[in-house]
Amino acid sequence: MRPVLSTLAFAAALLATPALAADTYGPRLEGFAYPYPVHTFALESQRQPLEMAYLDVAPTGQPNGRTAVLLHGKNFCAATWQDTIAALAQAGYRVIAPDQVGFCKSSKPAGYQYSLAQLAANTHALLQQLGVERASVVGHSMGGMLAIRYALLFPQAVEHLALVDPIGLEDWKAEGVPWRSVDAWYAGELKTDFASIQRYQREVYYGGDWKPAYERWARMQAGMYAGPGKQAVAWSQALTSDMVFNQPVVYELPQLAVPTTLFIGLKDRTAIGRDAAPPQVRARIGDYPALGKRAAAAIPGATLVEFADLGHSPQVQDPARFNAALLKALAP
Repeated sequence: MRPVLSTLAFAAALLATPALAADTYGPRLEGFAYPYPVHTFALESQRQPLEMAYLDVAPTGQPNGRTAVLLHGKNFCAATWQDTIAALAQAGYRVIAPDQVGFCKSSKPAGYQYSLAQLAANTHALLQQLGVERASVVGHSMGGMLAIRYALLFPQAVEHLALVDPIGLEDWKAEGVPWRSVDAWYAGELKTDFASIQRYQREVYYGGDWKPAYERWARMQAGMYAGPGKQAVAWSQALTSDMVFNQPVVYELPQLAVPTTLFIGLKDRTAIGRDAAPPQVRARIGDYPALGKRAAAAIPGATLVEFADLGHSPQVQDPARFNAALLKALAP
């Protein structure tokens, strides 16, 4: 019996090896295929040469002469927008989806002063290079924070602002979440793997649910931590966690002067630093049913679209429903 069991165990290990290799990616997500061709924008920023990867997808339906710019979240990449890109392109939009500096297929500089304003300026430079003067800007999660900052800095360049479960709608530090150093963020990032990502997203993003559609994007993220660039990836994530925690956008929502639609999954409970917060703080932060309504009231003329049964990533959970709502909001 023992030799048979040993043989079965060895065979199982061999079968597991290819799957493990397939989930191991380089520091710039080398080895993970995007659904559209990846382009590279070279820029000089903070005295160093950097590269931003981006997707630039032409209309597949009758062109409408408009451009949509999609900004990814902190645990996501440009590729995560694949269903939304397809829907927008079919509706006639040119679609541009960048990977921000520090994320995914873009440069991960060891020394960089991350700010939402800097990322917005990088994005604006990319769009100018591509000849895009005005666009509908769609931001998800951290990308929602970035989209708000972009609209505040470059209002003339924003035709419509679409915010998909944006974070930063509350000031976590003011709410009682303890500050932590970049070194502490980094130590936590080094512990990241697929199991921890799946556990976090199931609990916080999807209301305890998990479906096969979510797995590809969790493995995309986990693959960078499993690869040879783990330290560079973890360090970039630590620096950007510090950025997000210390730069809430909630205080400036009344200053937005562009047409705005908020898309809120009511099962979302995302709150940066919740793991370190006292129980009473942990219980009240990340309340998206309340945060969405509060943000919509604060933004002049904003429209609120709620998804009662969805969480942090409605574009992943129910692409057809989300895309229909987005296209309706962006329609002139």
